[in-house]
Amino acid sequence: MTATPATSATTSQLTPAPAATTALTSLPGAGGKGPRTGLLLTVISVCTAITAANIYLATPLLGLIAKDFGVPSSSVGWVASVGQLGYAVGLLLFAPLGDTADRRRLVWMLSTVAAVAVAAAGLMRGTPALAAAVLVACAATVVPQLLVPLVAERAPAERRGRHVGAVVTGLFAGSVAARVLGGLAGQAYGWRPVFFGAAVLTLAIGVLTAAVLPPETRPIRRSHPLRVIAGLPGLMVSSPALRAACVRQAGVFGTWSALWTTLVLLLTDEHGAYAMSTATAGLFGLFGLTSAAASPLAGTLIDRFGTHRVMATGYAAAVVSLPLFWLGGEHLWALCAGAILLHAGFTAGQVANQTRALGATSTPSAANTAYVVCSFASGAITSALAGPAFGHWGWDGVCVIAAVCAVAGWVGGALVARER
Repeated sequence: MTATPATSATTSQLTPAPAATTALTSLPGAGGKGPRTGLLLTVISVCTAITAANIYLATPLLGLIAKDFGVPSSSVGWVASVGQLGYAVGLLLFAPLGDTADRRRLVWMLSTVAAVAVAAAGLMRGTPALAAAVLVACAATVVPQLLVPLVAERAPAERRGRHVGAVVTGLFAGSVAARVLGGLAGQAYGWRPVFFGAAVLTLAIGVLTAAVLPPETRPIRRSHPLRVIAGLPGLMVSSPALRAACVRQAGVFGTWSALWTTLVLLLTDEHGAYAMSTATAGLFGLFGLTSAAASPLAGTLIDRFGTHRVMATGYAAAVVSLPLFWLGGEHLWALCAGAILLHAGFTAGQVANQTRALGATSTPSAANTAYVVCSFASGAITSALAGPAFGHWGWDGVCVIAAVCAVAGWVGGALVARER
């Protein structure tokens, strides 16, 4: 397997816009001053971890929330999909502003709104009110998608995959922390203190990140979110590479979301094969560490072999995980093996598709918005369908939804690739 052709192709596709040629290796601010690369990447990774955790904060706590509200577990499963839907809405409204606005100001403002909404969620006494607070919190939790384009803009083309992979590591680490630490803390102290603690962390890391971000190197001007949103379809039409990345990631993310957001219901079902406690089921989220380990490796492989090979390999791993998850309805070993493969495949696809999307146009923040909105809209739809499917048809119904989404994503991406 030779690396040279793939690397050349990837580099030519991912040439940054003229305004974004400052290399991340120096990260200069005004007058050549700014934080060092290691410090900035570390803070950005931690920020993405903490803020992304808010999207999945309710997932390991669904059983406790249902018990507190006095309703069946299946009737609160839709709160998890509301979080993903809110994130998609926030991406449409705020993420495109990263191309024109001061990202430091956006970071601290959105972090403040998210912190207040997460704290409010911890005070709610009913499912609709909780869902509304989660919707607002996740709509403001788009800070990571303001930071990923910044990293991609300032990274040298030959190391862009590794730098994007480092930030995506934070995203996956946050989802793992939400499930594992959230489940453990919820079992020990209740679900409400978990939300309050997340609010404090969100506010603190938002202020810190805004303080260390380098000054903008491109002109700052007023932007109209509705105008940017109206321009997204045209941006998608003009870039087959962006469309292919969006469709493929929608498929793999929808597959992951259907299985992973519903898994807690399988593990904690009192009449099921496992009947685990919330804390024990939360520990299953440790398999998500596969993502944190795989994302920097995926970034390195992208820089060497190109985005398509890494994406195809990741998609194949996600597809192979599906029969293992189906067997996992009764066999724990299959569930564990499927979780490892699913996270590895999902991570490789995420880093590869996002790297391609960020370099597909001269407006990386707008392209990233289209990409992530497609992903999370697919995730919100499949997780919303998976909850009722589990209630009616059990784990088999969830696996069918995941399989359909995987096939649709791959076939759709292949058709777009043929257009190119």
